[in-house]
Amino acid sequence: MSTSTPEAGPTAEHFDAVVIGAGFSGMYALHRLRQQGRRVVCVEAGDGVGGTWYWNRYPGARVDIESMQYSYSFDEELQQEWSWSEHFSPQPDLEAYANHVADRFDLREDIRFETRVNELTFDDTVDKWTVGTASGDRFVATYVIAATGSLDVSNVPDWPGLDRFRGQAYHTSRWPKEGAELAGKRVGLIGTGSTGIQITPEIAAVAEHLTAFQRTPNFSLPARNRRLDPDYEREWKADYPERRKQILGTHGAVLMSNAAEQRSIFDYTAEEREEVMERAWNARNGLEFIRTFTDTSSDPKANEILAEFVRNKIRSIVHDPETAELLCPKTYPIGGKRICIDSGYYETFNRDNVTLVDIRTHPIEEVTESGIRTTEAEHDLDVIIFATGFDAMTGSMLRMDPTGVDGARLADHWADGPRTVFGLMTAGFPNLFMVHGPGSPSVLAQMITTGEWQVDWILRTIDHLDENGISRFGVTPAQESEWAGEVDTAASRTMHARTDSWYTGANIPGKPRALLMYVGGFQRYSDLCTRAAEEGYTGFEMKQRALTLGPNHQTPQ
Repeated sequence: MSTSTPEAGPTAEHFDAVVIGAGFSGMYALHRLRQQGRRVVCVEAGDGVGGTWYWNRYPGARVDIESMQYSYSFDEELQQEWSWSEHFSPQPDLEAYANHVADRFDLREDIRFETRVNELTFDDTVDKWTVGTASGDRFVATYVIAATGSLDVSNVPDWPGLDRFRGQAYHTSRWPKEGAELAGKRVGLIGTGSTGIQITPEIAAVAEHLTAFQRTPNFSLPARNRRLDPDYEREWKADYPERRKQILGTHGAVLMSNAAEQRSIFDYTAEEREEVMERAWNARNGLEFIRTFTDTSSDPKANEILAEFVRNKIRSIVHDPETAELLCPKTYPIGGKRICIDSGYYETFNRDNVTLVDIRTHPIEEVTESGIRTTEAEHDLDVIIFATGFDAMTGSMLRMDPTGVDGARLADHWADGPRTVFGLMTAGFPNLFMVHGPGSPSVLAQMITTGEWQVDWILRTIDHLDENGISRFGVTPAQESEWAGEVDTAASRTMHARTDSWYTGANIPGKPRALLMYVGGFQRYSDLCTRAAEEGYTGFEMKQRALTLGPNHQTPQ
């Protein structure tokens, strides 16, 4: 329920909280706020729920966390009643799950669909946010929870001629619901990151010809996807509460089957380590394979041994030696970029109707009416698919143009890179909380579980503020500097700091280079956040609520 007053215009609706985004974190935040009896509205740019799994419906889209873990934990009946069809769920199953949750908890009645936020303005005089939308709606609330996602703002490089192409063009994150006609077409795919790796076999299976334009090859490992074993499902459901507790105590909020086996790669002879890697390659998905040893994420020499094993696998799969070498990453350590998992990606390049074009050596010069021209050749195409990624972590927040205390703009505050505390708040923008924000574990941890955890932290904090009569709650530049030190120290021990990728903003021209996630592990992250709350939010900025003398009169307390 909302109320309308003239303070922010005749159409403004007033709430205790506004949630931005109806993905998994946003839906959970809406559910929990309603449980608390708060007046809340959720605004969503799309016309359905699911966030990432609403927008990314390209062929082959699939999660890389096993289904029994990549799901909500807050309701035992929900855990027991829902069944997954595959070990790694495809997009249609994940979107169906999101819709099931929305229906089961009657969430749609408080979600405004097709409502994109384009303004966030803090009013210092009343300690409230005004949320403006592209459709003209305006909401006023004490708290804003931005559950806008880490990968939301699509990136298409500004090549000349983009508007001249006479065929069909699609970005994978805005795939049409009705699908795209690719059968018998000459298709150009730009980008070989996780999305490109997933979609490549799907296109090649139906297209007359697929031309894959690759700038930087990625390490991809076999998913070993399969139908979900009913016995495995029953085993998880019989002990879900305990397993969820164990998940919260792990580095990436994921249980790994090989955790107890891990040793240094140098504890083995060359022959022994080859046997260990071979067993891991054949038995585990990519995310577990990369953690076969304790030191390959921190020791460059150990990392190179693992990387060369994977490169040799690529060489053994891809028949053409030149193509195989182009597909072998050699300019960064394995694990420095996101590890991908696939179903037949490298095998696809053995097909007669697939060509790999190296655009690092021969860059794209322009998009023409009939296709793409590189410095080496022209490629006639009927369809161009952009798997060119996102303005990750910061793009969705900056697109809403938040203005905080004293008119400060977030774009200015983050001009040299995002500064946050726990990835949850940023100085000068009180009562504004982010889920999976820059400086949080975000995409380096299992996001449904960690999203639930962050929402719970936020709502416990809001409870504390209300109980203590606090109207304004924020963080300080000193706290931001302290958290930046924690983030940088953790990063310095890993391969991420040695690699240019979207993890560091390197895919966006002009974007400040900084590691955008906290790599110190979810267990340490949650411990630090919990300690801050248990210590009474020492160091945070808090302002007591004014004493209200009348409906239109306030005086400082």
